[in-house]
Amino acid sequence: MRTTYNCLQEFISRLEQAGELLRIKQPVSPILEITEIADRFIKKEGQALLFENVNGYEAPVLINAYGSLKRMCLALGVEDLAEIAADIQSMLDISPPENLRDKLSILSKLFSFTKFSPRLIKSKTPACQEVVLTGDDIDLYKLPILQCWPKDGGRFITFPVVFTKSFETGRRNVGMYRMQVYDKKTTGMHWHIHKDGAANYHEYKTAGKRMPVAVAIGTEPAVTFAATAPMPPGLDELLLAGFIRKKNVELVKCKTIELEVPATAEYVLEGYVDLEESRIEGPFGDHTGYYSAAAPYPVFHLTALTHRRKPVYFTTIVGKPPMEDCFMAQATATIFLPLLRTQYPEIVDMDLPQAGAFHNCTIMSIKKRYPYQARKLMSALWGMGQLSFSKMLLITDDDMDIHDYKLVVRQLLDKLDPRQDLLFSEGVLDVLDHSAPQPLYGSKLGLDLTRRMPGEFKQRDKKATAKNLPTIEALLAGIPHIIDAQLPFPDTRLKLLLTAIDKSRPFQAREAATAIWRNDPSACIDIILVLDGGGDLHDLSYVAWKMFNNVNPNCDITFYKNGQILIDVTRKYKQEGRHRDWPEEIKPDRDTVNKVDSYRIKNRLAD
Repeated sequence: MRTTYNCLQEFISRLEQAGELLRIKQPVSPILEITEIADRFIKKEGQALLFENVNGYEAPVLINAYGSLKRMCLALGVEDLAEIAADIQSMLDISPPENLRDKLSILSKLFSFTKFSPRLIKSKTPACQEVVLTGDDIDLYKLPILQCWPKDGGRFITFPVVFTKSFETGRRNVGMYRMQVYDKKTTGMHWHIHKDGAANYHEYKTAGKRMPVAVAIGTEPAVTFAATAPMPPGLDELLLAGFIRKKNVELVKCKTIELEVPATAEYVLEGYVDLEESRIEGPFGDHTGYYSAAAPYPVFHLTALTHRRKPVYFTTIVGKPPMEDCFMAQATATIFLPLLRTQYPEIVDMDLPQAGAFHNCTIMSIKKRYPYQARKLMSALWGMGQLSFSKMLLITDDDMDIHDYKLVVRQLLDKLDPRQDLLFSEGVLDVLDHSAPQPLYGSKLGLDLTRRMPGEFKQRDKKATAKNLPTIEALLAGIPHIIDAQLPFPDTRLKLLLTAIDKSRPFQAREAATAIWRNDPSACIDIILVLDGGGDLHDLSYVAWKMFNNVNPNCDITFYKNGQILIDVTRKYKQEGRHRDWPEEIKPDRDTVNKVDSYRIKNRLAD
């Protein structure tokens, strides 16, 4: 029997029963302090946090509710996320009927899916409209909305479930787009150009009609998750939510616009987007771990603000991974794998490493049947939906545990033939990718780690492991601007050297690599990866995060004539072909860090 929740507060009770919730009574500020505390818990997979004493506000703040795979399972009411994937697989396993029994079986499956469609209810006072504010009574500043990071452009609503409809078809879309608060009644609406909400916006703009928008904050977990899901165009996200929870999502009509919203939401913002108005939104400390730049976006005007009598403000933060959204991404990869297999049945498993910040790295294992199948799949995925934004795509055989990242890297360094196993391409990139010379478009890299089969390039002779591998000291001799170096896998066939430099001029990474190879006459080091100083080279997740963010493959991977490879992970100058400003890495405010240190908030995982 699947656990379902009628509202967010029922989920909070379930978290507490499971020992997954920490109530914090210490007075805190929503300006930077909640973020600093939450970030510490998230990084250690600590509990969900309910801040009960937010300075100047009555409503408590819930954060990190989805910050572990266990809590994602609790949120979606299952013991294992694979249960939901199995339900989807069962719906997809429909063969042509051969008799009446088969036809009845198909009808039964289709009915079991459609019976969970959202349902409009009539209620004199639904929970989400126990308090109704209009006109001058609307005041977003009465909500404990966070400023997450020191250089953010302001306060942002980070967990909004945004409801729009297509002007042409009337179909509902439910998405999640951050919203910067401008004043008591207006916010930004951060629609990326590839999102369905933006497509609806352009339909209204073409028709010259004002666009109604509703925003629910604090919905029950399946609805919040569905708003982030990569649904095929035209399918209602609330149908997915109902299918997950095995129960209809109940909706009520808004008070001032012609849209419907979840009846049990904590808060609902009703209003419209003016099609001729835009305003600068940002900067914002984003899920890449860097600030996304300020840019013009549409403006959302509130016509009503409704809420429960005693609402909980539900929020999240994003930044340098791991973050709470990483676990939502892992859930998405598991749940939607059956849909991906309908088009590419060779796929066995998929992983989105947290260090890849969603789109920067995808790992897949396949059951390979014919030559160059991995390359065919790479090309197909780079043209498919959200996976088209994958900058680095690594494909292995089906007997590889792709969730063991150290094993994957070892296999890469043992098996890779850099002259044959790399596929470079170009295409669309996520709008947050800053590594490419221009926005939204750049190079991509595919790595084929599958075993050779007849008809493919022959594997070149393996290089023998060097017996006299130079010491780190010998490799760095006479190179003053290198401040650290590590050889993380000295026993693999290809030798990878991680280095950090104090970069002060263009092309300094190339200078460093050239100097190191001069100190390596036996050519023991095959790959040099150069980063900026300031991080821990022993922390391979940090190294991976930097590499996935900062490398534009065609520009930043250099092959030398003797087969050696430089991967330049450093911040780039405009002279190095980057004509855009390089974004700033998110770092906490020192005064806030010191203040939070004094609070001594501890628990079993985060002390």
